[in-house]
Amino acid sequence: METKLPVERADLSFARLMGISISARFLTDTVAQLFNPFLTIFAVGFGVDVVTLGRLLSLRLVTGIFTPVIGALADRHGYRRMMRLALLCVILGLLLVGSSRGIVALAVGMLIMGVGQAGFVPTLHAYLSARLPYAIRARGLGMLEYSWALAGIVGLFVIGQLLAVTSWRIPLFGLAGALAGIWLLFSLLPAANNEQRGSDTARRSSVSPFRQFINFFDLGVRARSAYSAIIADGLLFFTGMQLMVVYGAWLSAEYGLGAAALGSIALLMGCSDLAGSVSVSLFTDRLGKRRSVMIGTVGTLIGYALLPWLNSSLVIAVAGIAFTRGCFEFGIVSQISLLSEQVPDQRGKMMSLGSAIVMLCGAVANITGPWLYVHYGVWGVCITSVVALLLSLAMLVGLVREPQ
Repeated sequence: METKLPVERADLSFARLMGISISARFLTDTVAQLFNPFLTIFAVGFGVDVVTLGRLLSLRLVTGIFTPVIGALADRHGYRRMMRLALLCVILGLLLVGSSRGIVALAVGMLIMGVGQAGFVPTLHAYLSARLPYAIRARGLGMLEYSWALAGIVGLFVIGQLLAVTSWRIPLFGLAGALAGIWLLFSLLPAANNEQRGSDTARRSSVSPFRQFINFFDLGVRARSAYSAIIADGLLFFTGMQLMVVYGAWLSAEYGLGAAALGSIALLMGCSDLAGSVSVSLFTDRLGKRRSVMIGTVGTLIGYALLPWLNSSLVIAVAGIAFTRGCFEFGIVSQISLLSEQVPDQRGKMMSLGSAIVMLCGAVANITGPWLYVHYGVWGVCITSVVALLLSLAMLVGLVREPQ
């Protein structure tokens, strides 16, 4: 039997719940960032060129279209079951990629890994949202997002040391083994109250496939607020990814930075991400989720508006990037809590729809960001991001409502 207020159970403290969840996210976020700084090393190991490996990595983003289906299944059959299935996909993908001897196995491994990553994160968000009362939800979800920064600061450092002294395959197998341990730990967690009633399932099976498809996107009376929040989230993520994908090329081209200097700046950006996530866990529950998202969006907007003018010296430019990225992190992490309560009875679907839109917007940003920088410089990236942020802010102010 699922419990409604599981945080009150003696067998699951807040610390234990968050400890297991953050450990899992730390590993999956390390997998998500694994290839970026070591692209050339892995390309040589796989026997392909960097461009080909980049295209193979893009397959992981394409799998984001499957996340709403995974979310709907999680609402029906339980979040833990789908999280463990997603972790198995990531493990299998790592093993296939690590043992690949040809491009077919490599591509299949990337696809399977992508499905697992796309399904795991929003389902974990939905699970924690069901376990944590709304009054402290931003605290928990903000702490969960520490993992992204820690993966960049600690996880990739460890990967780099392993690559320096062992084969390129060892980090892949090591991550698969660590995730297998997390997969076992997840079996010990209590379930959340997200099962659909059998009558609901029977009713769905009695209608036509087309009607089921239409009903899939029906989010009920709060649909306008819910979809507006999803679109606002996607627009904010688009702007953040545009900066993330070009800042290394920008600083390298205009200030002559090499790999070591860029690595140090990447560490600084990880600290900026961490500051944004910590701020969410400390302040968002008190400020309100919607208000916090608007504060983060406005801060990101100010950062983008100033960046072209700050591009006068390396120190000032890096400070501007760090400020913009910290505000973005504060807004995007606060958005997770806001999304989690828009449609509580379809939380898994809601979170996965949001994840799908975010991944698609990130894929677009990976294309537009470099193109804009090459053709129009920092101004091109900033102007398009400012427009997207104004649209996001307008939706937050006019259409998104926070549940009371």
